[in-house]
Amino acid sequence: MTAPRPPRPHRPAPRPPLKVALAESVDVLPRGAGLAYEPKFDGHRMVIFRIDGEVLLQARSGRIITAAFPDLADAARQLPDGTVLDGEVVVWREGRTDFAAVQKRAAATPGRAPVLAGRLPASYAAFDLLAAGDEDLRSLAYEKRRERLVALIGALGPPLQPVPMTPDATEAATWYETLPAIGVEGLVVKRLDQTYRGGIRAWRKLRHTHTRDAVVVGFTGGAARPAALVLVLPDDDTPVVSSTLTPALRAQAAALLAGRRSDRRGTATATGVGEVVYEAVEPGLTAEVELGTTRHTVTTVLRLRLPEELGHGDAIHD
Repeated sequence: MTAPRPPRPHRPAPRPPLKVALAESVDVLPRGAGLAYEPKFDGHRMVIFRIDGEVLLQARSGRIITAAFPDLADAARQLPDGTVLDGEVVVWREGRTDFAAVQKRAAATPGRAPVLAGRLPASYAAFDLLAAGDEDLRSLAYEKRRERLVALIGALGPPLQPVPMTPDATEAATWYETLPAIGVEGLVVKRLDQTYRGGIRAWRKLRHTHTRDAVVVGFTGGAARPAALVLVLPDDDTPVVSSTLTPALRAQAAALLAGRRSDRRGTATATGVGEVVYEAVEPGLTAEVELGTTRHTVTTVLRLRLPEELGHGDAIHD
């Protein structure tokens, strides 16, 4: 007779800052038993804490960004105390997700945030339940966390919703081919028996292309001929400095950024250089970039996306 398994020790819900689980890129759709497939939304990674009677919203970097998303903070107050969610913030515009609009929301000052919440309401696509009833659930299998996630927020409705999930690779392949029409560019693949491992690339992600759309938040060099752009990539709120722009892109960037300059400055890490000071601009302009890796990740700007190409009007202009 097998001895009964001792009860799992109670661990209290995690508090911020919390390291989020990450995904490694793959080129082919993983298949096999025991896998789960979710659509990959390109937004801002966010952990929602409803603990100790408060709501805190944490970005992937660990920054607390509650003030920038008052609509999501209000919605999170519906959650039971002791709840911690992991997910992605998106903004829907004309039936598609709009990353430039998400970044505009994330960059809003506390005074501006309520206005933007009315114009560009955010949605939260929850894909993991890290704590419930003030109990840390990260050591549970994904399958069990998923069941509890759906039971907890499935009935709440927008703006807090669980992401779709399927264990069927054929259905996932159909999602992969059809969902780009609404701005979903790939899939995240997880094992059903997998625990949640913060800071580890234990998940896998499949994208249609190796290029990404990033939001331009600043530049280095002179305003007349910017040397490089400072960018925010989907799923990561930490600014990165691009490689040196080509002469043609320098001229185009100078023209497009002329009306977006602010009096703010920031610092970001440039590959091979370290911390550099940059001049901030109002978010809205996007760039198509390629991420290359040698010893370090290099972000190369391929082209700037003009507002008329995006077709989202005031997602670009105030």
